[in-house]
Amino acid sequence: MSPSATETTIVDTTSLKPNIGVYTNPKHDLWINEAQPTAESVKSGADLKPGEVTVAIRSTGICGSDIHFWHEGCIGPMIVGGDHILGHESAGDVIAVHPSVTSLKVGDRVAVEPNIICNECEPCLTGRYNGCDRVEFLSTPPVPGLLRRYVNHPAVWCHKIGNISYESGAMLEPLSVALAAMQRANPSIGDPILICGAGPIGLITLLCCAAAGACPIVITDISESRLAFAKELCPRVVTHKVERQSAEDSAKAIVQSFGGIEPALAIECTGVESSIAAAVWACKFGGKVFIIGVGKNEINIPFMRASVREIDIQLQYRYCNTWPRAIRLVESGVIDMSRLVTHRFNLEDALEAFKTSADPKSGAIKVQIQSFD
Repeated sequence: MSPSATETTIVDTTSLKPNIGVYTNPKHDLWINEAQPTAESVKSGADLKPGEVTVAIRSTGICGSDIHFWHEGCIGPMIVGGDHILGHESAGDVIAVHPSVTSLKVGDRVAVEPNIICNECEPCLTGRYNGCDRVEFLSTPPVPGLLRRYVNHPAVWCHKIGNISYESGAMLEPLSVALAAMQRANPSIGDPILICGAGPIGLITLLCCAAAGACPIVITDISESRLAFAKELCPRVVTHKVERQSAEDSAKAIVQSFGGIEPALAIECTGVESSIAAAVWACKFGGKVFIIGVGKNEINIPFMRASVREIDIQLQYRYCNTWPRAIRLVESGVIDMSRLVTHRFNLEDALEAFKTSADPKSGAIKVQIQSFD
């Protein structure tokens, strides 16, 4: 018998474990504790609101922002003010569906787009909902994140991933960051492109630039091991180790790595002042520096260099309307991020996972936390 229009559809819940989450606080503690919704409320469906589903989270990636919230307690104006659940890169299974939801069913495998928007402000109404005045972005204080066993979330922000692995489903979030940059930076096939930073976002941006036909591509970092990883990931990329020198001298060395060609576009993935400055100095006349990286509240830039060379400087805040595109790219094999997951931990071992992710000596690129009943 099919469920009635007022009956929540719920998976067999006999094996549900207690819901737990990974927390930090203003004292920079990190611990695991009970989280909402409780297993009991999941079983009854009592906490589900209209339009929501319950997702059993299977894989969650640790982002640099999670480490910032743990270690520094803030990112700019986003400040940890109390006990706070981390995590916003997740995929899992739908295990409960509110009767108002028709787009998803129990058993669907989904990636969670970690935002809830107002649908009323100008950015929402013009399709740029990443600028929503009242956005609730999961893991950004005070909104609890996804590093839990079970999460209630609007179905509209849960994207079906078909046969994509949970790991790759969780990686759709950082891929969305890179895709948002590609859409706004608008590189053309054959463009020489500089990528600053060989962390997860820089590496995924590298994959996107390679898929878009950029040529040549140079990627920079201070870590030789990360540059070596970038070379394995994309053999045609040219790697450049950043040395301690002026931004102008660093730019000259970068241009030499291009074979004397000045990049048309620099995609800056670190947010570090010296890296942004070097990118400005390196770009060609009429080029662009597109900044994805998150940095200090205020930084210095080579203003007159940008002025006399007509360098466009653009910045990015999260993403919008990227998830269907990201899913298509992964499903088709155009973008393969599987090699970026270097370390895996069970949810119960999340503290060790965070220590590994925060340790430059661990060799970690992307650490993922897994939870299976």
